[in-house]
Amino acid sequence: MLVTKETIIGNVIDFDPNAAKIFHMNGMFCTGCPHARSESIGDACLAHGVDADQLIKALNEYFESKK
Repeated sequence: MLVTKETIIGNVIDFDPNAAKIFHMNGMFCTGCPHARSESIGDACLAHGVDADQLIKALNEYFESKK
């Protein structure tokens, strides 16, 4: 999975539920929130004051390491 700012949080969690820990480690605890089902990572990071680029990098590194 390649994650971008447009990727929906819920899609990431559906793809790999263990990816929630990456969100949590980056200050995003919204993985169980109803908005996560339709909110993009970019929009959620903006709303929560989280560095989207840092989170996306961590998620992509996580997925790359699983190959």
